[in-house]
Amino acid sequence: MHIVQYAILIGLTAAGSAAPLLTFVHLWQVKEWRLDRLREHLRAEGFFRQLFGIVRPVAAFSFLLLALGTKLDIQILTTILLGIFAAIAGIQMTLRKQPKPVWTAKARVLVAATVLLTIGIALLATVRGNPAILPAVVLLQPAVLALTWVLFLPVDTVLKYRIFRRAIRLRSSLRDMTVIGITGSAGKTTTKELLAHVLEQHSPLTTPTHMNTEVGVAQWLVRELRKEGETPSILIVEMGAYRMGEIALLCSIVQPTIGVVTYVGSQHIALFGSQEALCRAKGELIAMLPGTGHAFLNADNARCSALAARARCPVTTVGTGGRADIEAFEVEETTCGIRFRVENTTYDVPIHGTHNVTNVLLAIAVAQSLGRAPQEIALRLQSFKPPAHTFDVRTECDVTILDDTHNASPASFEAAIQWARSQPAEQRVLLTSGLIELGEEQDRTHMELGTMAAPVFDRVIFLSGQSAKPFRRGFGREVELLSGRTPPVPHSALLVCIGRMSEETVRRLLPPNA
Repeated sequence: MHIVQYAILIGLTAAGSAAPLLTFVHLWQVKEWRLDRLREHLRAEGFFRQLFGIVRPVAAFSFLLLALGTKLDIQILTTILLGIFAAIAGIQMTLRKQPKPVWTAKARVLVAATVLLTIGIALLATVRGNPAILPAVVLLQPAVLALTWVLFLPVDTVLKYRIFRRAIRLRSSLRDMTVIGITGSAGKTTTKELLAHVLEQHSPLTTPTHMNTEVGVAQWLVRELRKEGETPSILIVEMGAYRMGEIALLCSIVQPTIGVVTYVGSQHIALFGSQEALCRAKGELIAMLPGTGHAFLNADNARCSALAARARCPVTTVGTGGRADIEAFEVEETTCGIRFRVENTTYDVPIHGTHNVTNVLLAIAVAQSLGRAPQEIALRLQSFKPPAHTFDVRTECDVTILDDTHNASPASFEAAIQWARSQPAEQRVLLTSGLIELGEEQDRTHMELGTMAAPVFDRVIFLSGQSAKPFRRGFGREVELLSGRTPPVPHSALLVCIGRMSEETVRRLLPPNA
């Protein structure tokens, strides 16, 4: 085989591999480079389609039949098929339909190493006279990336624990700093932002949006605490977990003195393995608090209030059910948000959904423990702005939109349905990506949500057909799958958006401007 032919085959292999590689890197990065989250996603959404797509396998199978039924040279057929793969990749990128990762250092290293490995495999195959395997190299880019990840894993592990040690040293040197850890199946981000707003005069250092894992928090902590200037007196850390031991590890890094658990539900139960394991994982924050610390729990949630038994420090509970240390009374939803009374103080908070009352109460309780007066807290809360895409209500094109696309859990989904029930609208439309990582509870949960939604919504639109099937059984009538032919909602409608989705997806359903 001529060197030019080598170059053409290898170049087409590399070009054709670009799209499936970038797609899988994007997916795995969204799943935080975790095998357990990736596996659960593939199980829920369909293994074959998520890994290989449809167009490339169909093209490969068609050319295989052609090769078996004709006497055309296998190298010519291989070159044509690789050219088709390269053309597909080029079209996707030209039309900006190609998913891409966030170009972190890890993503760059893995992509570069996978490209080099792909070229190496292609070179070896052509030199040995086996060009027919090159289309398989394109189709199996997820496997090539996985191999690269495995080879890189020892280095990644060493670097990760090096970051942990640096973060622990920095945190340990700041013994007077108050560290507030916040965890829960729902409400973590909202409670974190409420507390940061109330304590704004203390200039608290707060974890950014979507950062709540041990690696992300450790990197952020090292970066922030090494900056020149005044050291923060208060650190607020959102803590997420997908397995037991991860919150305990986070606690060993940031060493919280105050712990807040917002709610314990069933989110990510497929990764924890059981409800009991999930509860124990959330309780790691309370168990890791020192005797001089302080725990704050949501008494309206039985699983959450039960965590008090794991505390070595004082515990304060909040709620609306008549059995908490700090109780909210006269709870109501207003046009601007929620209003309630605690003892002699009335709180008006511009955040929608009465399920958020306990999140506000937790922020109030922590702020009071740090010396803030109730009237002062109430005044600060009046100017609170909810985090973007977190039960955020706005109006666009004469459509009222409930945007809860930051994340979703069974509890937040139920809260959105209950909120929509009380809203006047000519038509109520639910747009959802469905819930993920619920394991064996996946179908049952969606069917129950469908039953709850049936008397509330006129239309239901899903982004994923997998979750739509059980939801439809509970809903009792057809649901739609979002496509280019999906009609927009009418003016004066209520559009409830739940689960991860882009703003562009939401805008596709808005009516033309009047």
